[in-house]
Parts: sequence; structure tokens; C-alpha cells
Amino acid sequence: MGHGAFSAQPNIVIILADDLGYGDLSCYGQKHFTTPHLDALAARGTRFTDAYAGAPVCAPSRSALLTGQHVGQTWVRGNLRRGMDPAAVALRDEDVTLAEILQDAGYTTGHIGKWGLGEAEGPGQSGLPRRQGFDYFWGYLNHWHAHNSWPTFIWRNEARVPLRNMVPDEDARGAGAATVKVDFIPRLSDEEAINFIQEQAATPDPFFLYLAVTPPHVNNERRPMGLEIENEDAFADQPWPAAPRAWAELIQIVDRTVGQVVDVLAATGQTENTLILFTSDNGPHQENGGNPAFFNSAGGLRGFKRQVYEGGIRVPAIAVWPGRIPAQTTSNLVWSFEDILPTLAAAAGSAEGIPAHVTGLNLLPAWAGGSVPATTDRFLYWEFHERGYVQASRRGDWKAVRPQLGASLELYHLSDDPAESRNLAPQHPEVVAAFEHYFATARLENPNWIPGDQRTQ
Repeated sequence: MGHGAFSAQPNIVIILADDLGYGDLSCYGQKHFTTPHLDALAARGTRFTDAYAGAPVCAPSRSALLTGQHVGQTWVRGNLRRGMDPAAVALRDEDVTLAEILQDAGYTTGHIGKWGLGEAEGPGQSGLPRRQGFDYFWGYLNHWHAHNSWPTFIWRNEARVPLRNMVPDEDARGAGAATVKVDFIPRLSDEEAINFIQEQAATPDPFFLYLAVTPPHVNNERRPMGLEIENEDAFADQPWPAAPRAWAELIQIVDRTVGQVVDVLAATGQTENTLILFTSDNGPHQENGGNPAFFNSAGGLRGFKRQVYEGGIRVPAIAVWPGRIPAQTTSNLVWSFEDILPTLAAAAGSAEGIPAHVTGLNLLPAWAGGSVPATTDRFLYWEFHERGYVQASRRGDWKAVRPQLGASLELYHLSDDPAESRNLAPQHPEVVAAFEHYFATARLENPNWIPGDQRTQ
């Protein structure tokens, strides 16, 4: 049935949560509620302890994932700010994505959920999913539309599909707060993913599904509490305030999505030849009801979304590929979203299609239980342009943070101090100097993302 276990090219499924923290899964230490489907997925594969998102917010993190470039070199380096050209957050025609590489290798490609890298109307159409390698798209094109789990429409390819919800304050981007709630996007998204997988099972070609779910992101247009859920009673027996109950339920929604994907793969005979990667686009948010401290959502790490301390960028990551990626394994391999493109391209047998400008590494040998020597001394890089300009880099156990433009570097030794509580810069000037040298050459200039530009504050 479909693309079976004897083909050299695996099906590839990426499930990306939105604002899920490092400590939000029970297999990563969450004590207040459980995530049974994700725990089962981790038991079937490898759970990574030192995996990093591409950035501390949505758009640049997703850009790094799809282009294989860190945020100092990928085109999209932040979410759209007031006064900026929308093309600043849209992939260009010349950008090469993982979907394009897999499409060229014979894959049928689908994206379901939240996109955030191009619009169907106005500037930025080059970034539309079907112009970036996806055969099929269903979901939200921009971040603001994706805030609302009950919008009045959703996109299928480049067409608006009306929904039965009512949003009296809906703006031009599709954002707002629903007063009539009928069509719940996380549920419809699950149905789309199931249908896509079932349809592909009837074809001989491998498929790539990029399922970018919106929970547990907040609806910033619904105040004072934007954590929108379908089932208000899921944790009614817990002595928690309403906002944490909603946060826990949103994570349960993510967990159920994973369970449904695993189940349909099994039902269609595609389990053995499907590589699944689950992760999150950045750390937990502290917005409109979000409280990372309540459940220790950052897992004891410092910071949260919109910060380049560990809590903002270190994320849960689970990889499963039966017979290739070891089961019941925990790995402390240090990697970032920029590595996803070359690694999954290699899994598909398309390593020759990886562009020369990709900054990530092919980590398939390491994911398979071996090693990649280059990982031990390379620099990972992050920058962030909102609320000032900050930079960070990790090399081995060392982490450097520039807390504002022109500031001296802070230096942390993560194996001894994962919470980044002790700045060791004064004691290790030679390590600081190595990071400063790297920072001087790490980034490509980008006219939309200039350090200190007031549009990006």
C-alpha cells in the first residue's frame, strides 16, 4: 500500500508546534500534566536535549528551518514590524527551500497550518508556499491571521475558503476575536493532515508533510486572555487559574495531533518508512495570559520567547525513523534548525541538491547514532531585532550573548550552568575574543534587518 517500507526514500513529516517550551512535554520533565502521544513518539526514536530553534520568534525560525541558513544569513530575520515592507518577511524566488529540494527528488509536498513567509495579496507573493516548493497548502499565510483559532476564512492554495465563524473586529490581515465559534482550526488542520497522508498512501511517490500547528500560541487580539481552547473543562478538576488550564489544554491538542498522525501512518502501512521530526519554533510566550513560570514551561532555562537566552531558543525535538534513528535514545547532540534542510535532504538521497550557501550541517549520521566531528567546534548563531538588537552564539558548551547593540558579551558555560546564571566573561577573555571574531563575520547584510534600525524595535 502506498509508499512502503522497501523504498530508499522515506516519507518525511515535520510537526512544528508554536511557542511550545522546552519543559512543556512530560518526556522533557513536565510534572503537572502528561503528553502521552509525544512520550510514545520519543520512546520510538531519539529525544534531543540540545536542539535549537532558528530564532526566538516565528518567521525567522521558520525561514531557517526551510532554507538551511541561520538567522544571520537567511532572508527573513524577524516578524513584520510597523513601517516595514511586507517583502521583508517573504521568501524570495531565489531562496531554495527544503520543499523544493524534496520536490525535485520526486516527493509530493504539502504544507498544512501556519506559514508566515509570504502573502497572496500585495508584496511578498514570491513567498507563497506553492512558489516555494509545496504542491499543496492549507492554512494561515500570516502570523496575525493565525492568532485566531476561529477565523472567518482559511487559505487553500491561493484561494480563500469561507468558514462559519464570526469575527466582528476582523482586520485586513484576518486577525480578530471570534464571537461565533464553529470551525476550530486545530481540528480542521488535523483532518487536512490525515487526508493528505491517506491520499499519498495510494500513490507510489514519497511525500513530505510540513504540519505547522498553531497551539499553544495566544490570540493577541482577544483580551485580557488570549489562550483560546475548544474544551473549557479538560482541566476543570485542577486548582489552577483559567490561563494555565488553557495552556495545558493547548498542549494536549498538540499531543493529540501527533497521536493522530502516528495512527494514520500506521493504518496506511507507512510507519516503517516515514521519518518524523517534532519540534517547536521557539520558547514559551509570556503574552496575553501566557505564564511560562506556572508550569516551568522553559524547563528551568533562562528566558522565554523573544529572548536569545536558552529559554527562548532551546526547544524539544524528537526524531523517529524505524531502523535508522535509534529508538529509546536521548542525545545531547547540539544542533539548530539550519541543520534540518541538509539532514532531511540527505535522508531523501538528495544531498547533491543542497545549495552551497546553506550554513547547516548534514547530521543524518549523528541522528543515526554516529557522529559528525564538525559539530564539536562550530558556532551556532542567533540575532533578534525587536526591542533592541541582541545576538547569541553557542560553540560546544560555551554560549555568548550580546544583550544589546554595542554591549560587551556575556559568557556562560552551559554544561555547568544551563540556566545562564553566571557570566564568566571576565574569567575567560580568550573565549570571548573567539566569539567576537565570529560575530564580526557571521551575518550577511540585509537592507530590511539593520542592527539598531528603529523599524525593528
